[in-house]
Amino acid sequence: MSDDTIRLVTIGRMIRRRWRLLTILAVLGALVGYGTSLLFPPRYTASASVLLPGAWEERELLTQAEIATSSVVVDRAAAALGWTGVSGGELRDRVSAEAADGNIIKISGTAETPERAQRLSDQVAQQFVTFAARLAGEDTDSEASAGPEDLRKLVVRTSRRITELADAADPGRTVESVQGRTELEKLRIALQEAVKKLDEADPVTNKSTMVVMGPAARPSGEAPPTRTQFIVAGALLFFLFAVIGHLTAARMSRRLRTEPEIAAALGSALLGTVDVPGERPAHRPEGSGPRARIRRLLGVDIRWDLPTPQASGDEAGRHLRYRRVCARLRDRLPGPRRLLVVVPEGDEIARRAAERLVAESDGDPSPSSSSGGYPVLRVVEVSVSQPLVPDRGTESGALVVLSAGNWTAGELTGIAEACADGDHEIVGIVVAGAVRVRPKRSAGHPPEDATPALAGRGHATGGAV
Repeated sequence: MSDDTIRLVTIGRMIRRRWRLLTILAVLGALVGYGTSLLFPPRYTASASVLLPGAWEERELLTQAEIATSSVVVDRAAAALGWTGVSGGELRDRVSAEAADGNIIKISGTAETPERAQRLSDQVAQQFVTFAARLAGEDTDSEASAGPEDLRKLVVRTSRRITELADAADPGRTVESVQGRTELEKLRIALQEAVKKLDEADPVTNKSTMVVMGPAARPSGEAPPTRTQFIVAGALLFFLFAVIGHLTAARMSRRLRTEPEIAAALGSALLGTVDVPGERPAHRPEGSGPRARIRRLLGVDIRWDLPTPQASGDEAGRHLRYRRVCARLRDRLPGPRRLLVVVPEGDEIARRAAERLVAESDGDPSPSSSSGGYPVLRVVEVSVSQPLVPDRGTESGALVVLSAGNWTAGELTGIAEACADGDHEIVGIVVAGAVRVRPKRSAGHPPEDATPALAGRGHATGGAV
């Protein structure tokens, strides 16, 4: 299985086991997003289009877009609008322009109401066309100004008049008449060259004739970010931060998960691993105070970073694991002894495994080897924050039973030191793990060797072997 698949499985397991907390955090994020939206009043954006006739290069269109949002154009638009308390500098932050396809400059204006946004974009577009015309040398406000076509007609009429004057002059009889005809011919040639240059310059001159393509459409919805977007963004951010926080905490967790690490922290040998049928997916600590009730309400009392228990074998297989641990424990002792079964407080899986070990040890007290019978076991729970083990009395030695992935090396070292303070030698370690019990079959009978383990719970644990 690849690392990516493992991460997806881990995230899915975290969402399943922390869905209450994640839901509450997402709702809190939505409320924060709603409160943030109140600080930003709704805005509306309208756009007006200006057509630039003729052939334009891309850099020229970008230059015209910059002119449309220049301070000169925006200040004139602000003066024409006459909005109280709104200056040209403030409007510059609300106006934008971009070059679109087809030689079109799209001018957008943003305001508090749709009507104001429409008026702003229309006024900026009109002021931009007026300012661009003045830059090109045109005076759109003067009715007496002559256009290129009028100049062309005037030149043609003048050329005809020159031809008439040349024909009416003395046809070269005197020196003065020849000089006059020559000067008239030069004047006509100069006028023809002027007409030619005027025709060549006409496409360039037409560039300045910009056209506003109708009034801006009144916006029907708010400009982003809207209130809904603020709410959704707040919920998503809080949800993602919660997921990242859980993954980071699990990544930085110092809880020991492997048997060699646990054995090294306690300074003893591992006797084996046993299975405990688990009805719940993870460890759930006990508690009845307000804090514990809040943790149960939020679902944070369930460990999410532990993998889902795997399917277990039958009862005979689990019984065999406990028997093997008892046999190894018996072989490590010189003779029958009384031992303390030390379980970290709050480790429900380890406590159930320790009770099963006590039952298995009491179920068959007869010696089956040269070392004698099984030791007599007594379960004691030890707090990991302030570990304290009973002093050595009738019991001489300790067997530590715990589950993996719940305790750090420092906590296990504290338990080992508490055993040493009580003059108890740790004779072995048993690691317990939760498993899922397979459905029982309708046919068949339970194995006979599993009966003594259940029947042995009634034996006293304080008697001698």
